[in-house]
Order: sequence, then structure tokens, then C-alpha cells
Amino acid sequence: MIQVEHVSKRFGDVKAVDDISFRVEKGKIWGFLGPNGAGKTTTMRILTGYLPANEGQARLNNIDVSADPRAIQKMVGYLPEVVPVYGELTVKEFLRFVAELNGIERKKMRSAIERAVEMANLQGVYGRLIRNISRGFRQRLGIAQAIIHEPAVLILDEPTIGLDPAQIIEIRELIRQFKESATIILSSHILAEITQVCDGAVIIKQGRLKATLTRDEWGKNLEIVTNGPADDGICGSIKQAFPAVSEALADGSTLKLEFKEAPGDFNPLIRHLVEKDVKIREIKAGLEALYMKIVLAEDGRAS
Repeated sequence: MIQVEHVSKRFGDVKAVDDISFRVEKGKIWGFLGPNGAGKTTTMRILTGYLPANEGQARLNNIDVSADPRAIQKMVGYLPEVVPVYGELTVKEFLRFVAELNGIERKKMRSAIERAVEMANLQGVYGRLIRNISRGFRQRLGIAQAIIHEPAVLILDEPTIGLDPAQIIEIRELIRQFKESATIILSSHILAEITQVCDGAVIIKQGRLKATLTRDEWGKNLEIVTNGPADDGICGSIKQAFPAVSEALADGSTLKLEFKEAPGDFNPLIRHLVEKDVKIREIKAGLEALYMKIVLAEDGRAS
């Protein structure tokens, strides 16, 4: 379990993290969302023991991060945004170096390396210099170094940044596999990635917590962008035809809908709008609609 209680972090006069609290249950994957500079990376570094918090407490599996950093290092696997690899080493040499840093016993080292290589699918580049492998393989190597000691907690900062679509899909599948043995925090700017991989999400902005959402909660929201202005009349017809809709608002050319329970199928609603001659340009389901509402609201760009 990951538990963050009223954690704050200052750098001089700048408060990078301001009184954040959230928890992630064992065996779950939670996304960490927010604009650039929101405090995501700082919070993750606090969880790894890399940075101390000025206030509050972070606990991993009931161990205080600040009280026992060595125990935390053994427990946590961390992939920073910039993958920490050395180009002059081979993949094999680098993983052996990381295994030694993690205190893996010599008699267990070979099996630990082989397991990480297999899980990250690095067999094809095992003997090659790191500087000569692709960006995708480097990202896989970064994940391999994070899991080599079989951590109970995985913290992944932008694990698919800079990858092509096929590589992104591969990394997502890899992350899903880790759910069986680890509790995971995943930072990403790609909302579809959080939607597809995570059980819940934490949204922060300017160092402050804005929302914690489960998959069930973000499944209750839908935004429909139309080619013309949306009106209150169509909102009324939606609420009358679909009692499961608890709120329907017209905002310019956007219909903003909230359901009492996450619907399994939006198609009946879409057919209703088509029958009402509503020209649909874009559909934003779930987390994307909520994120935009939460993050843009204070800037006066969303209602």
C-alpha cells in the first residue's frame, strides 16, 4: 500500500508540493496526472526516498519513507523520466551493475537478471552496447532495472515518453503484468494511457491535490462536442429520455453529461442525439472530460 498524508515540499520560496494526501491499495495501478510543473515528479521522488518532505508523511507498506530509507530502497522500483543508463556498457553489464547496487546475492543474480530480461523482452539486445540500442529498448531497459529486485512498489515517471505507437502498446502490456506482484504509481501526460492501464488516478495542479478518482467514477462522465451551439432544450430531452443522466449542461458547442452510474454503453444516447439532428464532432468520455474540467476550471477556461 502507498499512503501519502499531508505531504509538502518547498524549494526556497517555491512550494512544489502543498499538503497532498492520497492512498493506493495493494495490487492497484494508479495514475498521477497534472500539467507540467504540477509537482508530480517531486512527489514521486519523495516516495522513493530520493527527496525528503518538509511536512507530512509518506508510507509504503506501513514503513515511513523518511524513517527507514534503506528499507524503502529495497522495496521500491523507480523509473525516472530520463532513463538512467550508461551507453558504454552492454545491457548485460548494466543489469549486473544494477543487481549489485540492489544487494542481490551473487547466487541469485543470474536468475534475477534473466527474469528482468525476459519480462522486459530484452533478449535480442542483451549483448549490445546501450548506446547502440533504440529508444524503445532503452525504455525497456529502464523498466528492467526498476524490477530486477522484485520490488513491492513500482513508481514509473512517463514510462512511454518518446515512444512510437507500437512501443507504447508493448510497454502498457508490460506494466499490466507487474500489477500481479506490485503496487504501481504511473505518471503520464497521455490520458488514454491512464484510462487503459490504471484503476484510479490522482490529479494535482500547482502542487495541490485537485481530485482522486476511481475507474468507476470517471466512467460516469461524458462530453459531446457538436458542430453547432448546444442548447438547454437538447439537455432537457436527454434527461427525460435517459433517467440515468443526473446532470446535463450546455456549454457553447459542448454537452456535458454526468451519469448516476457508469453506463456500459453510450450508443443509445448517441442515437438519440442523431435522431434530434445534433451534429456530433467529438466525444470525450470519462477521465479526459473530468481532467479538462478540473485543470482548466480555475483558469476560467472551463465551467
